[in-house]
Amino acid sequence: MIRTPFNRDWTVGHKGSPFDAFSGGSAKTAVTLPHDGLRDLPRSADSPSGSHTGYYPSAHLEYTKTIDVPAEWRDQSIVLDIEGAYRDAVVYVNGDFAAQRPNGYVGFSVALDPFLRFGEANTISVEVRTHEDSRWYAGAGLYRNVWLVTAEPVHIPLDGVRITTPVIEPDLASVITTVEVANETRHTRTVRVETEIRDDADVVLSLQTAPITLLPGTTGRVHLRHYLSEPALWNVDDPRLHTAHTRVREGDTLLDEDESVFGVRSVTVDPVHGLRINGRSVKLRGGCIHHDNGPLGSAAHPRAEERRVQLLKAAGYNAVRSSHNNISRAFLEACDRHGLLVWDEVSDVWTKSKTAFDYSLDFPEWWERDVESMVAKDFNHPSVIMYSTGNEIFETGSAIGSTWGRALAEKVRSLDDSRLITNAINGMVATMDVFAAQMASGDTPMNINALMGSMEDMMNMLGSTALVSDRIEESQSQLDVSGINYAEARYAIDAEHHPNRILVGSETFPRALDRIWPLVEQHPTVIGDFAWTAWDYIGEASIGRPVYAGDTDAPVGTSSPYPWMLAQSGTIDILGNRRPVSFWQETIWGLRDEPYIAVQRPEHHGREVFVGGWSWDDAISSWSWAVPPGSPINVDVYSDADEVELRLNGTIIGRAQVGAQKACIAKFETEYHPGELTAIAIRDGIEIGSSTLRTRSDIIQLALTPDRTELTADGGDLAYLSVELSDETGTIATDVATAVSVEIEGPGILAGFGSAQPDSIEEFAAATRTTYDGRALAIIRPTGPGTITVRAAAAGLPPQYVNLTAR
Repeated sequence: MIRTPFNRDWTVGHKGSPFDAFSGGSAKTAVTLPHDGLRDLPRSADSPSGSHTGYYPSAHLEYTKTIDVPAEWRDQSIVLDIEGAYRDAVVYVNGDFAAQRPNGYVGFSVALDPFLRFGEANTISVEVRTHEDSRWYAGAGLYRNVWLVTAEPVHIPLDGVRITTPVIEPDLASVITTVEVANETRHTRTVRVETEIRDDADVVLSLQTAPITLLPGTTGRVHLRHYLSEPALWNVDDPRLHTAHTRVREGDTLLDEDESVFGVRSVTVDPVHGLRINGRSVKLRGGCIHHDNGPLGSAAHPRAEERRVQLLKAAGYNAVRSSHNNISRAFLEACDRHGLLVWDEVSDVWTKSKTAFDYSLDFPEWWERDVESMVAKDFNHPSVIMYSTGNEIFETGSAIGSTWGRALAEKVRSLDDSRLITNAINGMVATMDVFAAQMASGDTPMNINALMGSMEDMMNMLGSTALVSDRIEESQSQLDVSGINYAEARYAIDAEHHPNRILVGSETFPRALDRIWPLVEQHPTVIGDFAWTAWDYIGEASIGRPVYAGDTDAPVGTSSPYPWMLAQSGTIDILGNRRPVSFWQETIWGLRDEPYIAVQRPEHHGREVFVGGWSWDDAISSWSWAVPPGSPINVDVYSDADEVELRLNGTIIGRAQVGAQKACIAKFETEYHPGELTAIAIRDGIEIGSSTLRTRSDIIQLALTPDRTELTADGGDLAYLSVELSDETGTIATDVATAVSVEIEGPGILAGFGSAQPDSIEEFAAATRTTYDGRALAIIRPTGPGTITVRAAAAGLPPQYVNLTAR
């Protein structure tokens, strides 16, 4: 097959009544996919979904593209492959209905042959709609890649090559390539299928071939068994990849070919060794992620997805959970290359709704096709180790409802029995009928996020009750790994009463890791922990916000009003910068020796603060503050040492025991004086590490740092340009907020410009952004070959320039 990128030369406009055509319709904007058509629409306090989606509006969008279809394509198989269209997508070809797909997270293909006019120009349009259908920001539009696929009538269908590695020994591994071949002609055809396995050095390791005879209008499968001597295995530390080149020939004629990347690896679980990859026990240091890419909105640019994977790995994660939907192909490909384990999730709902117009309205009719799409996408990716049938599903606490879970699990097993199956079960949600009755006497209703965030310990207690144990037993019994949300107290209970039950902390409060991780290490039946969340995201606005007494805009237990946009719950912010909690988390995992200094914002010193389960202390790693010298200030030092000594300008100002109040934290109350603040970690009386913060000087400049300067010019690449306010030594001016403007010359555009400010009213598409804690991030997208010059300027500061080369 010939798989051609189909991302360029689209237009998008707002769609209203069909009668809009009489008035010329709405204005159209030229776009290149992937594209989020919701990101640039105006936010408002009147948004129907409110804080759930970050106060973004509803939308009905139409994407349109016109192509010339050659007459010689008349005898070809022509398919439009859409990796993701949010949501309720309807595809038209020359104005005629061709296909629909309600789920915004699954890929689907459209056979174009019946609708095309060969030898003429043809118009393809895709309509999408979003309205009160998500608990977080989902975006809208053709936000993942789109492809045009052309093939001979006898061909390999999309995702028609599936690869398994059923036997792996140190000296030998078996690789089975199952190749599907379709015959769309009127005649019986006998063809030959061959698959060639190559390693990551492009050395041929095996070549197997077999004939297959296909009756008209049928498909068949060829199973080719390969044996690899001393195979290079895929794992998180050394993700070795192989490639399967598959060809279909009829005599000397090549009819079709396909290339599939895979890894040789095994995945098993048991109550003695826990999770094993290639026979080696692994504890999952995991984090949950939503699918948006911050300043890009939901657009799943391959480079954006890869950058997230790289930064997650650098922060100590070895696994991610796609929550609560199918993750993009681009993200999985990056996980394969960099060695990040993945569990992919079907849906946030089954038959009971969580928002007014969510996917529960379509789930009963479409769930099987959704599962088929997910498995087809994931099958060859070695990074995918688990499928999840759902998240916090109400039906998991009901006998009748659990029949849906059983159907989902068995459907997955029928398609792929090589991976584990889980479900993220929340005991409180599963018993919501009982819990709601007990809460009925309350005067003020709460949304579920506000309720959960304000009752961290209560969630843990409720999740371990006998009521929950009884209610979720049938749902748990359907799974290979039982996901537990916010109830780590179940770990010991299930280890005692169900010693063969394998558990995973599918969603946990990040600030509870100090009590959770020892349990993960203690119990072999618990294979890991997934905190909410690894990366900050748009929507569920302010669930991780520390709330100070007297903050009238966000009383405890409520969501924050407009203009709040971000959840502020990620251990990594939306720009990709690690927040203090990330370094504490890395210390708890035992991956970090160097102490980390986190300073609580002194302007709030002495104020009572509520820090919920998804929150962290209101601190940053800085010693530059716009407060008078001598102002009281709290300093935390994260370390796994015995004690920490704190020095200010060379003078010892205190020693504190690590863990006296919270594990791996030494706390100090002192005064702010400009200069150097140094923390020295001491274990067994010996200094084992130190770190220093310095006050910035009065000379501030703009500093531009691109993640790379060499780009591909095909329109699908990105350069991430870090914009910082710093002094001549590189110390960031975290106490200064300045509007920075970006201009671009040459073949490139500003794809997004943002900061981590959670309640900004500035737009990601604007060329000016105000720094937050001294930082912003500009994302540049090439539009063709040549030199791209980026100029950044701020009032009173010399402009700075960066050159990028697109080839």
